[in-house]
Amino acid sequence: MDVTAYIYRTVLIYFFLLVVIRLMGKREVGQLCPFDFVVAIIIAELAAIPLVSKEIPLLHGVVPLLTLGVLEVILSLVTFHSPVLRKIINGHPQVIIENGNLCQEEMKKARYSLDDLLSHLRDKGIINISDVEFAMLETCGKLSVIPKSQKRPVTPEDLHLETNYEGLPTVLVMDGAVQGENLKQIQLDENWLMDRLKEAGLNPRKVFLATLGSDGQLDIVKDQEEKEGK
Repeated sequence: MDVTAYIYRTVLIYFFLLVVIRLMGKREVGQLCPFDFVVAIIIAELAAIPLVSKEIPLLHGVVPLLTLGVLEVILSLVTFHSPVLRKIINGHPQVIIENGNLCQEEMKKARYSLDDLLSHLRDKGIINISDVEFAMLETCGKLSVIPKSQKRPVTPEDLHLETNYEGLPTVLVMDGAVQGENLKQIQLDENWLMDRLKEAGLNPRKVFLATLGSDGQLDIVKDQEEKEGK
């Protein structure tokens, strides 16, 4: 097989894999349940076979990938509507800490060591187990921690303070390109944007990022070359 054929097979498998992975949803690798993780490993192995073996027809590599992708989608839909099947396949969360006390039996069942627990608690800024109201080991292996009410950070609500609404900032310029659709969504036009940029002595090509906050504040990040005066 010549180099061109290898490139063709690689490109085709690459884009086909993108489609299959996209069908599997937006969960991160660390959030995959055991079934999803197994499927991901098999997909990786199947994708490599037609790339390195010229004796295997390309179709023989694509069909198993497509089958696994469809199976993953079907099973995800079934488990979404069936709590019983979801519990069988994905398992269920386990309480590791309750009211500041370790649940040693649950730790043994999950084979979750003290080193793992303490490491995850430190990662969340918690030193003492007694400061934790509940700690749940999720089905994906992530530790969810709820500190005791006395140990949680103070919020404006605790102090009976009213705060203004804070929405997501709207991107108006990105990499020197004006985001026209975003301007329309907030009922502004390009002329308004140009006037604001002109006040700052800039044009869109010299702007790396410009966002408009819910408070009406326009935040501008200049292009690196503009910052360096080039």
